[in-house]
Amino acid sequence: MNQVSEIMDALGTRFAELSPQLRLAARYVMDNPDDVSISSVRTLAELAKVKPNSFVRLATELGFDGYDEFREVFRDQVRAGRVNFTDRVRWLQSIQKKGDLSALYAGMVNDTLQNLEQTFAGIDEQKLGEAAKAIWQARKVYVLGVGVNYTSACNFTYLASTGMNDFVAIPQPSSTAIDDLSRADERDILIAITMAPYRQEVLRATQFAKEQGVPIIALSDSHSAPVITSADFGFITHIDTSQFFPSSVSVIALLETLLSFVVAGASDEIVNRVERFHQRRHDYGYYHD
Repeated sequence: MNQVSEIMDALGTRFAELSPQLRLAARYVMDNPDDVSISSVRTLAELAKVKPNSFVRLATELGFDGYDEFREVFRDQVRAGRVNFTDRVRWLQSIQKKGDLSALYAGMVNDTLQNLEQTFAGIDEQKLGEAAKAIWQARKVYVLGVGVNYTSACNFTYLASTGMNDFVAIPQPSSTAIDDLSRADERDILIAITMAPYRQEVLRATQFAKEQGVPIIALSDSHSAPVITSADFGFITHIDTSQFFPSSVSVIALLETLLSFVVAGASDEIVNRVERFHQRRHDYGYYHD
């Protein structure tokens, strides 16, 4: 493993198989990856409240020769510039002061293309089709996202509304996601979107929905993300960027692809609905001719 994301995926996949002490160590790594790059094994053990040997064993469990080799992967991430938001802002401003925006432009283009390629390379087409079928058969589809992911949720529901009913982006204005899901059950479906650092309101609402029997489709940036591990259908999106904020490009692209799968598997009536939707807009002068 030569990337932090690969380590996180492996920890998430094998978490339940680890001993209690190793689970504590693994949870600390997943929650505090930046600490690994700067901490000795003894310091990290004190923070995680485990014995130092737990981190050594965790590293060897993942195939590393020892803790130092394990920590080096996290240090490589820091050297590559994938650090916190504040540090990224400072870096971007330093580029502008040097008048070297061409490097930033090239980096953004490269990141965008790589995010799309890596996202779709990791998607199981059959699994995406099964998720789409579940959406079409659902009584009501709730799409949950907060912050920038709320705009992605709204975009998805807007596009779906041209041919389908009962799609709603949550949390709705003057409400909370849990309140919006209060009447949801196994006949409905929840699409939950959250990226690191994972938003508590999304995780709590997803857990609430799960307790009510609502099937869950999750989009996140790691197999170890809590929203992914609890989902019926989990899809990983790559969000790396030269900017200080995570990229939304692959999230939107995956949602659009998911919606295209829904439409492809829907009944013929959806064609008539879309035609009526756009004809009504033309009739009432929504568009400039």
